Amino acid sequence: MNPADQGHIETRPGTSQRSNGDHWRRFRRLMVLMTVVALGTAGFAIWRMRADGVPFHLHFIIAMGGGIFLALLLAGALMGLAFVSNRSGHDETVGDSELNED
Repeated sequence: MNPADQGHIETRPGTSQRSNGDHWRRFRRLMVLMTVVALGTAGFAIWRMRADGVPFHLHFIIAMGGGIFLALLLAGALMGLAFVSNRSGHDETVGDSELNED
């Protein structure tokens, strides 16, 4: 491999390649959206339980809200990273290198 080619990902003919910054910009936008969704979902769950008259303490609110928030944020991060990997061409590069080893 030529040192000048490091960081360059070859693509198949007919596939479009976006700049690296564009993928991360979309990832950050997805994470902002998932943060808002996670906060809204956790807030709704806490509000709904209070409206139903469920007795609970501050530590329960923190644990439940934090668990919902972190679970949704983790799901969004993993989904976003899968999109970044696919759109940047890294998935194709790994698939092509596995075929060449055979």
